Amino acid sequence: MAHRAILGLTGLATVGAVALMFAGSEDATAQDSATPAVSPPAIAMPQVDRNVLHAQVILDKLGFGPGVLNGEVNGATRAALRGFQARQGIAVTGQLDQPTLRAMYPYRAWRPTKTIALTPGMLAGPYLHPLPEDYGDMAELDGVPYRSPMEKLAEMFHTTPDVLMALNSRETPLAAGQEIVFPNALPTSRDYDVDDAAARRTLAYLNVGARQPQADHVVVDESEGVLKVMDAEDRVVAQFSATLGSAQFPLPIGEWTINSVSFSPDWRFDPDLIAGTKPGAEVAIVPPGPNNPVGLIWIGLSKEHYGIHGTPEPDKIGQTESNGCIRLTNWDAARLALMVKPGTRAVFQR
Repeated sequence: MAHRAILGLTGLATVGAVALMFAGSEDATAQDSATPAVSPPAIAMPQVDRNVLHAQVILDKLGFGPGVLNGEVNGATRAALRGFQARQGIAVTGQLDQPTLRAMYPYRAWRPTKTIALTPGMLAGPYLHPLPEDYGDMAELDGVPYRSPMEKLAEMFHTTPDVLMALNSRETPLAAGQEIVFPNALPTSRDYDVDDAAARRTLAYLNVGARQPQADHVVVDESEGVLKVMDAEDRVVAQFSATLGSAQFPLPIGEWTINSVSFSPDWRFDPDLIAGTKPGAEVAIVPPGPNNPVGLIWIGLSKEHYGIHGTPEPDKIGQTESNGCIRLTNWDAARLALMVKPGTRAVFQR
């Protein structure tokens, strides 16, 4: 059953009830007529430094992923700066220093934000809130969709719901035609050389650029917390912050091979391979969707059970543990999928 509603920007920093009021059905969609607003609870909005956001946008477009675009100099942003600095041949400081700003100057026309009118397609579901927490229950769904339009819009523009609220206002309605300020994650090209139409749609709505460097090999560096894409001369051509293993399931150090690249994968839950699984849990197949535990991309490795994949929680990249796999944001995993192919070497090192 579909509901007619306009969902405000309110309450989504913590996936609040106001914005999700009409997202409980699996085919809920946003329409063009407004509903009365409910006063949201007070939520501290993040401070978005537009100068930092501008640098993050440039890094993101150049393939040195700073994680979510939030205007904050955090660990992911510093790692992206180090990768960019190494590529530019300047001092590797991880700081927005003067040499780095000079190296970014040719890309200054990529402004930090874009104002875009929402379309029905940008707001279209399906949505489901709340999502099951149990993997067995999740396996009973037809798919694992976004919880709300705000969650979808944030991922489309490589950011978080609370950053969207900070760039706009808590009272901004989510309605077709409404102008919204987004971080400028728009790609320079969507001319994808990909045969599968569903994969092209995923790349397009994740705002992944079609022109990506081709990897000779990738290096997953545990000490730096990043995945580096290398050319044949062993130079860094792209880099992404990553979550890399845990104490129970450490990163498998060694040299492996990429076996497969899959868009919108399902995921096999094996209780023996997942930390913290409750006793008695059974094997289950979780269907595809952006909130699938491996996100929207799976890059399979020659190491059994291991892969490089996306995540439903992009803001936690580099801050939490994984079950041995390499976890990227969905948009970074999608970019990587355009850079590698079966047979590409993957070197995992400390």
